Amino acid sequence: MADPPIPVADLLRCLRLKQVPRRGWELRQIQHPESVADHSWGTALLCLLFAEEEGVDPGAAAQLAVMHDLTEVITGDIVVHSPQHQEMTPAQKHLHECQALADLCRDAPLSRAARHWHAFEDQETPVARFVRDMDLVEMCLQALIYQSDQKLRPVEFFTSAEARIQTATGRRLLKRILAFDPNTASR
Repeated sequence: MADPPIPVADLLRCLRLKQVPRRGWELRQIQHPESVADHSWGTALLCLLFAEEEGVDPGAAAQLAVMHDLTEVITGDIVVHSPQHQEMTPAQKHLHECQALADLCRDAPLSRAARHWHAFEDQETPVARFVRDMDLVEMCLQALIYQSDQKLRPVEFFTSAEARIQTATGRRLLKRILAFDPNTASR
């Protein structure tokens, strides 16, 4: 029995996510913004740390977290209604990302990744809703880092997260983040 082929070119393409900057930070003139892969790693870490508290499977949550922004290796980090994407609606963004996913995940093992991306996007399970909350919590933690390092406080990121958090664990973490002052914390 022959070994299954390894799609090296596709894997290299996926790893380029490490070079895709988070557009929301760029729009706020953050110097050296994190990459989309940096953000996905942070989200996966939060999932591993807090999934059991929320009563969801840490492995399933980490899988969704790693895959949730994979399409951005093709689409880039689209910020709907930003100067670059003024006319794009959330539905158009979703369609654009679905097309990117189809292009990216044609062959195994990447074809298996598509189900994780769809599970996150559909938001129909407790795991997906928890991962979405950890995605938002990670964004707020990154905002704290930028606040401390660059003396900025991008308040809209906190406000956006607060309006969208759904889980008890997400609300608890966000409450602690909002009360935290990185300028008085020791490193």
